Amino acid sequence: MKTYIIHVNGQRFEVTVEEKKEGPAVRKEAAPVTAIPMPSEPPAAVQGPPSSSKAAAGNGNIVTAPLPGKVVSVKVKAGAPVRKGQVLMVLEAMKMENEIVAAADGKVAEIYVGEGSSVNVGQPLLKVE
Repeated sequence: MKTYIIHVNGQRFEVTVEEKKEGPAVRKEAAPVTAIPMPSEPPAAVQGPPSSSKAAAGNGNIVTAPLPGKVVSVKVKAGAPVRKGQVLMVLEAMKMENEIVAAADGKVAEIYVGEGSSVNVGQPLLKVE
């Protein structure tokens, strides 16, 4: 038997799962599921993952990580001009690559993370002026 913690609609559940053995099916009663209350509101800076693989991320001039993950590639250099919608970085999260794009035209002023860096939600990635 294995125990897993599952989050559904902001609620945390601890579930015990029994591996099915070969042979005739045996019906057993389900293990009790206990709901563990979670905070009602996440912090304001935390947002869910983007609905598509192209995520426009930005907070003023600072481009932040829309979800936790690993920086796979940095597509721009400091001082480079960028256009709205241009891919700035590729962030891998849960085996999916997410493109971080410029929210507006500008120039890359500073890059805060490099390839291979692990980032958290809301962490600054780079600055566009």
